[in-house]
Amino acid sequence: MRFGFSFFLLPVFLFAMSQAPQVLFLNAFLTFVVWHLFVYPASNGYNSYFDKDEGSIALIEKPPKVDKSLYHFSLILDLAGLMLAAFVNWGLLIAVVIYGVFSKLYSHPSVRLKKFPVVSFLIVFIFQGACVYWSSYAAISGLELSSGWNLNFFVAGLICSFLIGATYPLTQVYQHEEDRKRGDNTLSILLGINGSFYFSAFLFLISIVLLWFYWYRLEQMNNFWLFLVFVIPVIVFFCNWLMKVHRDPDEANFRNMSRMTLFSGGMMAIYFGLLNFI
Repeated sequence: MRFGFSFFLLPVFLFAMSQAPQVLFLNAFLTFVVWHLFVYPASNGYNSYFDKDEGSIALIEKPPKVDKSLYHFSLILDLAGLMLAAFVNWGLLIAVVIYGVFSKLYSHPSVRLKKFPVVSFLIVFIFQGACVYWSSYAAISGLELSSGWNLNFFVAGLICSFLIGATYPLTQVYQHEEDRKRGDNTLSILLGINGSFYFSAFLFLISIVLLWFYWYRLEQMNNFWLFLVFVIPVIVFFCNWLMKVHRDPDEANFRNMSRMTLFSGGMMAIYFGLLNFI
C-alpha cells in the first residue's frame, strides 16, 4: 500500500489548507484521511497488484510478492474513502470518484494507460496535483467545488500539478528495464535518462515562476522568498545528482531516487506546512 509514499503528496493538501478562506477543522482532518490514508494507498496497492514488481519501487527496495488480498484490500480502502468523502461534501466525493476511476484505468491490464507515456503523465499531473488541490480547498473551506473560481485559485492548482509533474519522471528513471518487460512505455523511457532530468528541471522551473506570480498577485512576496530558502537546497541536491548521472548513468538508481524524493518531498512539506502558521 506504500502508506509512507503518501507523505510526498502531502504538500498539495497543506497548500490547499493554507489558502482556504476558512478552515473547518473536522473537514480538514477528514479530507486528509480520505486522501492520505484511503485513496492514495488504495491506488498504490491496486497498481502494485497488477504490476507485480520484482525490482525496487517507490521507497521499497525489495517489494514483497503480491496476492489477491492486496487487490481486495485496495478496493476496501477505496470504498471507505468514498464513504468518508460523501460525508465531507459532494465536491470531494466527485474528485475521489474521478481519481479512483483514472487510477484503475492507469493500472488495469485491460486498459493500462500506464503504458502510454503522455497519457499516464497527464493523469498524474492533473489528478495528483490540481484535482486534489481544488477539491481539498473546497472541502476544507466547506464550499461547493463550483464556487470560488478565480485566477489565483486556478494558478494554485497548476503549481501543485507542476511540482508533482516534475517528480514523476524521476521516480521512473531507474525502472526502464522492468517497465520494458511489462510493455510499459513510460515517460522516462520516452525521454531517456538525461531527458528525464531536463524535463523535470523544466517543470520545476515553471512551478517556481507560477509561485512567484501567485504570491505577487496576492502581495505576499515574503512567502515566495521563504520558498526560495527551501527550494535552493533541493536544486543543489538535484544538480549534484544530475552531474553524477552524466559521469555514470548507473547513478540513476533506486537509492539516489529515494534520497531525492525524501529530500525534496520533506522540504516542500515543511514549506507548505509553515504557510499554515504565517
